[in-house]
Amino acid sequence: MRLRRPAALILLALGLAPLAACSTVTEAVRGPELAPVGYPAALAPITQPVISSREPLPQPASANSLWRTGARAFFIDQRASRPGDILTVLIDIDDSAKTTNATQSSRTSGIKAGVPHFLGLESTLGKILPGAYDPANAIETNSTSSNAGAGQVNRSEKISLTIAAVVTGILPNGNLVIQGTQEVRTNTDLRQLTVAGIVRPEDISSSNTVRHTQIAEARINYGGRGDIARVQKTPAGQSLVEKFNPF
Repeated sequence: MRLRRPAALILLALGLAPLAACSTVTEAVRGPELAPVGYPAALAPITQPVISSREPLPQPASANSLWRTGARAFFIDQRASRPGDILTVLIDIDDSAKTTNATQSSRTSGIKAGVPHFLGLESTLGKILPGAYDPANAIETNSTSSNAGAGQVNRSEKISLTIAAVVTGILPNGNLVIQGTQEVRTNTDLRQLTVAGIVRPEDISSSNTVRHTQIAEARINYGGRGDIARVQKTPAGQSLVEKFNPF
């Protein structure tokens, strides 16, 4: 008997699940492994066209001149300017936000209506309706509602790090696309820092550094993997219950 396609796919997924979990089991036993050193991957893909070819190197000085064609300064410019060059990113985040909101509302309404004369049928209605029927007070409603809400957000973040990034591309207007990653393993815990974004060559200091506030489309990620991170993380089952719990 041939299995239907959905059933076959489900069985295939169940069969491959143990293989996919092998890396997780290995990491839980031996600890996280460092990523191989290599050219930065696409940490933050962009849609802008990027010039991937290297710019021509500055030409040697012409006869009877100390100035080199293409140089930005009289002396050699050591700042990153071409794909593959390295620059230092200074990350110093000290942000805080505090918001307090309070809302209170109340409402009281009432309706009172009577039909003392209705085409001469008020006496007939008195025979059909209960004996306490009074045409002058046929309808009366009262309603009262109140609402009170309060909310407060108090958030503070502070990160002070330094990381080296690599120029991975050049935009048509001359801006540089940079990406960098750093991994440090201590015992069975791995700390990982990644940064990516776009910088102007003019914002790169003479010491070949740039601040995180000068990076456009900045993507800064500071996290890790290991025993401590696993304990701090909410279990997957609890996350699913909280995500789909309507109450």
